[in-house]
Amino acid sequence: MLIQLTIRHFAIVNFLELEFKKGMTTITGETGAGKSIAIDALGLCLGDRADLLMIGNGADRAEVNARFSLQENHQAQDWLKKNDLQSDNKDEVHECILRRVITKEGRSRGYINSTPVTLMQLKELGQLLVSIHSQHAQQNLLKNDIQLSIIDEYADHNTLLQKVKNAFHDWSLLNKQRIQMFNQQKTQASKQLLEYQLEELDAFALSAGEFQKIEQEHKRLANSDALLETCRLALNLLTDGEDHDVLTILRKNVLALECQLDNDQSLHSIITLLQEAVIQIEEASNELRQFNENLELDPQHFQLLELRMSEALALARKHQVLPELLFEEHQRLANEYKALNNDQVQIEKLTKDLALARDNYFKEAQKLSTSRRRYAKTLSHKITKSIRQLNMQDGQFHVELTHDNSALCPIGIDVVKFKVSANAGQELQEIKKVASGGELSRISLAIEVIISNSVATPTRIFDEVDMGISGETAAIVGKLLRSLGEKTQIFCVTHLAQVAGNGHQQMFVHKQSDGRTTNTSMYELDHKARLHELARLLSGDTITATTLANAQELLVK
Repeated sequence: MLIQLTIRHFAIVNFLELEFKKGMTTITGETGAGKSIAIDALGLCLGDRADLLMIGNGADRAEVNARFSLQENHQAQDWLKKNDLQSDNKDEVHECILRRVITKEGRSRGYINSTPVTLMQLKELGQLLVSIHSQHAQQNLLKNDIQLSIIDEYADHNTLLQKVKNAFHDWSLLNKQRIQMFNQQKTQASKQLLEYQLEELDAFALSAGEFQKIEQEHKRLANSDALLETCRLALNLLTDGEDHDVLTILRKNVLALECQLDNDQSLHSIITLLQEAVIQIEEASNELRQFNENLELDPQHFQLLELRMSEALALARKHQVLPELLFEEHQRLANEYKALNNDQVQIEKLTKDLALARDNYFKEAQKLSTSRRRYAKTLSHKITKSIRQLNMQDGQFHVELTHDNSALCPIGIDVVKFKVSANAGQELQEIKKVASGGELSRISLAIEVIISNSVATPTRIFDEVDMGISGETAAIVGKLLRSLGEKTQIFCVTHLAQVAGNGHQQMFVHKQSDGRTTNTSMYELDHKARLHELARLLSGDTITATTLANAQELLVK
């Protein structure tokens, strides 16, 4: 439960420190005094969106601190342990402090037990601490998704809902993967082109490095006549058997020099070099003769070689690659085709897995739907009984559930419609079509009270939920909220004396202005002050003995 709220420079509140008790606390005050400011400030602590307009005039920042007792709130205690956010103070082990600060620079910071946290963490913990039923909640009641959440909250469907969400997530992930693979796959025309290209390249069957060899051999054969003539002339020059060939001349010179060795030994190194030259020329001549003898002039082989080279060049142009890279292009296309076939296998597997995931989703969704239908009957009966107590004597309320299997949804396959009949003999129709503002307010309050009995949120806030009602109905509303306050902490912002008089305690909101600044304060009323405030709510500023007597009758002890 909420035990303390401290507000600094929030809107028109300069400083406010409030202590709260168990039971039902009613909050009253003049119109425009700011009765909802404390609730707005608490909402900021619970993770509501921050706004620079929340910072008081002339202040650099606004700050709100909320202290909660967690003595009986095991869910909140478990959440704090899970997120390692327990209080370090052993004396406050069953307490929790939420703090929110917003600055004029636009920064917003949240803290749980003095530890900085994210806005999402504030919201998660806040949902375990406080439930706020605002004055606009009845308008939310017209939305189908809110109606479905009411059934789930009443039935405590957290576990079933999570299973449906998990099943939806599994299906959605597989479906996304399958769509991505489909989008990545080539079109049928592209696939056929790839098959044709591979068939053509497979038939040509160019091996690695083959084009370079073909090109080299083709060049050699194309110039074979010139090669033969050049080789013949070179051989004649080196070793033609005449006295003037190179080899004969070298040999003669070596012999002549050797004859002079006795005269000068320094000729020895020169003779050695010339002897080596003779050997090199002999070897070169032998290899040149062998090359000349092996140079075949085969016109048919040359023709075949020229044809293969021509085909290679044509294929290279078709694939827009250099001819020496045609083999690599062939391998790339083959790998692409292989991957394409593998993708098809993967798509077939994903399709099977997707069907299984879809079946699992509908199995879990059907369990949730069955439970919803069971609780919808009970809820319809309870709400009907409650609105009749709220001066809708002939009222009927019905929760209609239908299936929608056309699309998978994380919250199940059910479509809900809240239907109501306010008068005897009137056909049940959708609540948004027939309920007046007052009727909508009573139905909304009846639902909130019923939900409160099923869901153990320690603190529940009702912000002017009595709009559109008065008289006897208001008195019944007050009694309903008081009975709810016997089980949980209730705050109720109201302008009706019949509701305010049912509070276990009452807070008064007062606004003061000196012409330059405005400040709102809030404090608890004692018995005498409560009577005076209830009388003001009944008759305005003119308070008489009669209105005080009426106030005394409304004040529940």
